[in-house]
Amino acid sequence: MSKAGIASIAGLAALAWVSAAHAQDAARDFCADRPGKGSPPCVLDAGRFQAELGVADGAWSRGGGVSTDDMAFGELELRLGLTSTVEGQVAWTARERVRDEDRAAGVVSTTEGSGDVTFSLRWSPRSPGGDGVSVALQPFVSAPAGSGGIGDGMWLGGVIAPISAPLNADWSLALSPELSARPDADGSGRHLGFGGAVGVGRSVGPVALGLELWADRDEDPSGAVTAASLDLTAAWTPASIKDLQLDVSAYVGLNRDTPDLELAVGVAKRF
Repeated sequence: MSKAGIASIAGLAALAWVSAAHAQDAARDFCADRPGKGSPPCVLDAGRFQAELGVADGAWSRGGGVSTDDMAFGELELRLGLTSTVEGQVAWTARERVRDEDRAAGVVSTTEGSGDVTFSLRWSPRSPGGDGVSVALQPFVSAPAGSGGIGDGMWLGGVIAPISAPLNADWSLALSPELSARPDADGSGRHLGFGGAVGVGRSVGPVALGLELWADRDEDPSGAVTAASLDLTAAWTPASIKDLQLDVSAYVGLNRDTPDLELAVGVAKRF
């Protein structure tokens, strides 16, 4: 990871530490970005800091005599409430290892390293606490700070428009459409990518359960790719530990351009 990326993460963490030390108890419900592939519209109270960590995330693909194992550890996201309707975010993956094996050719290749650094702002002009019908706009930019073969190698950016709404007393609906400009596979330019997640969720005591459908369309000039998955998530907030969430998720690929199975476990803590 570059010195600039490390400095950015350290700076946000330091600012959050100072801000959190002077902030009062949050009036809003605890709301984490994890788990799932979608983004919620909720915004932290001004001066509050939240850290979310993907402890481990593994994805496995098999087909055509080729297998791919993709393991990521330390997917860190830092969130800081800047105003009552805006929060800042920094995300980075500490370690990722991708192993490809072509059994017919007897060739095995392994790539590993750290990921790019992504900076985001989430602005929620309607119900920033995530209650009722909540709407947000989240522009983001990713800096090419990752290792070769792991990071994209170029700057990229886009915008997400998270939306959530209660369906009844038990169920809620969430959508997070996304549009982005992505690097071409040959590094010669950028192209359009779009997609997002739509899902429903409900809480059963201290456990929040979710079911979502995720899809992504990458319009690379070398050949467009569509990925899709059916996602199951569960998050537990223990009553004895304030502002803490533990989560697990399983993503089942729906076509050959998506990993057959992805499993993830993580934790989120608000300070």
